[in-house]
Order: sequence, then structure tokens, then C-alpha cells
Amino acid sequence: MRLPKRTVDRVNACVLALRSSPRWGRLVSRHITVVTYAGRRSGRTFSTPVAYRRAAGIVKIGVQLPDAKTWWRNFLGDGGPISLQLDGIDRAGHAVARRDEKGRVTVTVRLDD
Repeated sequence: MRLPKRTVDRVNACVLALRSSPRWGRLVSRHITVVTYAGRRSGRTFSTPVAYRRAAGIVKIGVQLPDAKTWWRNFLGDGGPISLQLDGIDRAGHAVARRDEKGRVTVTVRLDD
């Protein structure tokens, strides 16, 4: 099931607006980041908001509805470079996507020092 691009764009715009708002931005930014990456085939740069959990130098992104999304597939196998907005700055890292036996997808990012 693929979601219509117009719907995805509207939801992402709302999430980004909340993340940058003076009132809710600090709270939302604790759980939502923006990932930026280059597409494996196209080489184009993409950015998308995602929910995350962070512990030390590791960021975990649980991909909701993974069959409806394609961005995480850029990080299958050996993974690839990624940038995340954390604590108000862009942080570079290396991301690897894994699908478990139940079909859940987690993207694990090891942040560069």
C-alpha cells in the first residue's frame, strides 16, 4: 500500500511546522528529527521527518508502515550516509535498515563523532 504523495506531503508539512514552532518545537524535536540522505539510484538529496529514539551515539528510527514508504530502503545491506537534525544542528552518521521476522523495520544510525 502506497500513500498518495499529496497526503504524505501534507502530513510532513504539519510535522515540520510543529517542530519549528516556538510553542511546541522543543517538545516535538525530542521525538521528531529530519533525516537527509542521497537516493541510491537517483543520487538526489531527500529530507523527511521521522520519529526517533536516541541513546549515546546511536539513533533508532522505527519505520511505521514500512511497505508504504521507500526512503529506508536506501539503507539496506551495508547501509549508507545520512544526516539528522539533532539539538539544533545537523549530525552526520551511517544508517543501516533491518527488517525483523514480523516485518517491522528499524533504521539504526551510528553518529559520527
